[in-house]
Amino acid sequence: MLGAFGDPGHAFPMLALGTALARRGHEVTMQTWEKWAEYVREPGMRFVPAPEYHVFPTRERQMKPYAAAVKAAREIEPLVEEVDPQAVVADILTLAPALAAERAGVPVGTLIPHVYPVGAPDSPPYSFGARLPRTRAGRALWRAVDAPMTAGLRRGREELNETRARLGLPPVERFHGGISQELALVGTFPQLEYRRRWPLHTQVVGPLMWEPPAEEVALPEGEGPVVLVAPSTSQDPEQRLLSAALEGLAGLPMRVLGTWNRRPPPRPLAAPANARLVEWVSYSRTMPRCDVVVCHGGHGTVMRALSSGCAVVVCPAAGDMNENAARVDWAGVGVRLPRRWASARAVRVAVLRLLAQPERRARARELAAWVAAQDPAARAADEVERLVARAGGGGAGAAGGAAAGGGCSGVGSPEAAGPSGP
Repeated sequence: MLGAFGDPGHAFPMLALGTALARRGHEVTMQTWEKWAEYVREPGMRFVPAPEYHVFPTRERQMKPYAAAVKAAREIEPLVEEVDPQAVVADILTLAPALAAERAGVPVGTLIPHVYPVGAPDSPPYSFGARLPRTRAGRALWRAVDAPMTAGLRRGREELNETRARLGLPPVERFHGGISQELALVGTFPQLEYRRRWPLHTQVVGPLMWEPPAEEVALPEGEGPVVLVAPSTSQDPEQRLLSAALEGLAGLPMRVLGTWNRRPPPRPLAAPANARLVEWVSYSRTMPRCDVVVCHGGHGTVMRALSSGCAVVVCPAAGDMNENAARVDWAGVGVRLPRRWASARAVRVAVLRLLAQPERRARARELAAWVAAQDPAARAADEVERLVARAGGGGAGAAGGAAAGGGCSGVGSPEAAGPSGP
């Protein structure tokens, strides 16, 4: 049984995992938002609609995130009893299925559809967007901010334990208690992960990519490198990045394909002679024909670009985009463009810089070759099968969860340690 938050960045990786499991003959039930129902059913999975709550305090609805988790967990319990799964894998933002499974004694795994969010010693906190320190002074700086960050983690643990108590579950002592200690699947490139000591139950399997079927979009006519401008579907409603890119790249010896991703700009945008502007593109069909991708840095977009061998210009807007931008820069597969500098001139300079640095584009192609040889969805499915095997194959009637052990396949290998240069 799989449970995923309904935003594409969370639902798509779970669809990739579920499809791999279903194709192996497993009976898979996936609970997510109604909008993905047909895509869940297409490979043979059973679809169950997930509760959709407004989980932030508003004037109309005062339900907080953990209150919603309690309510949803209780609503999901009859489904867990009916399905009687041998394992439940929940998205990192979808706590309710994991809590319901734990109450039923079912082994639980967590799918993390981005870089690992748990901090390491002397490293900047996750989502800050800061580079890994290279000096003793830099490491001391991050140690200095450890105390206030730890205070925040304590508050998060207290809120989680209040939730667990309301469901009759024991408290957890560790931070990041929403991540399973039985199996944590990290769906990103290991080359984007900083060197660290990995928990035994954590597996960096590579990017889990899925995309709805779509028609191919023609590239702009002419010659020269192809630059795809792929703004976020949830950020930048004024399409500032798209506008800056069209203006900044006009007249250059390159072809520009821009999309507004079904979020029409407030004012009409004019495409220059070397550009084409479309409503929507299939990333899986378009990016392999491109050289550079300009984006806000959503994890799914970055993963698809790197898997296609494209170097990336990341102009982070919100959330984990700052972290993704830092990792892209650190790994040498792109450049970071701060949002406040997202002007036509800055986009032009960033793209020309990438096109003039063949080593970054070569590094992106290395990552594309790596993911083509790995099949991350199959690796993730292997780990779920191992989770069930460790637990003895029991379903909801089985007593207790699985052991907290597991291997570190893919994490300890040389290519998983990140680039050797930075």
